[in-house]
Amino acid sequence: MFKRLAILFFAAMLPVLAYSAANSAEPAKIVAFGDSLMAGYGLSPGESFPEKLEQSLQQKGHDVVISGAGVSGDTSTGGLQRLDWSVPDDTDLVILELGANDMLRGIAPSITRSNLDEMITKLRDREIDVLLVGMLAAPNLGPDYAEAFNPIYPELANEYGLPFYPFFLDGVAAQPQLLLGDGMHPNADGVDRIVEGILPLVEAQLKK
Repeated sequence: MFKRLAILFFAAMLPVLAYSAANSAEPAKIVAFGDSLMAGYGLSPGESFPEKLEQSLQQKGHDVVISGAGVSGDTSTGGLQRLDWSVPDDTDLVILELGANDMLRGIAPSITRSNLDEMITKLRDREIDVLLVGMLAAPNLGPDYAEAFNPIYPELANEYGLPFYPFFLDGVAAQPQLLLGDGMHPNADGVDRIVEGILPLVEAQLKK
């Protein structure tokens, strides 16, 4: 009799325990780490990439919090210098987007590569996953620079086995209706296009 009552009691408690576990789980924590493209340069509150990505993920049922760690004008060297204190230890995933300002300033691609390599290594040593976002050299820099700069991202992604979004401005670059007046930064509609493109990769990481 006692055994039967115990079984009935635990059976009744299972839904309560499951509900409690589900509601005590911490949300996935993502840091969007980069330059003005992550900082939401020229955009109104709620229109930046981290904010719109978080909203899209939550609308699809993901329990996630995204912190924006973008600094306008930042280079890969600046990113490396602030990485440790910009990314908390309880971060699950870093979306790493840096190198555009290196390219615009004509910094040697070898420096950009070395900095990104070190950032990836540091994050992996802390058991933080990385989604690498690529950049492409502007055509006016010439074919030699592009030949050295453009392969940085796919090669690092391949070397470390990282999820990889090849070009942050894919579908947005050179599209005036999706850019601010400077012709470089995405407007709110441009951010929507970027979020749409990268969303499946981020979802895949969350499902892991």
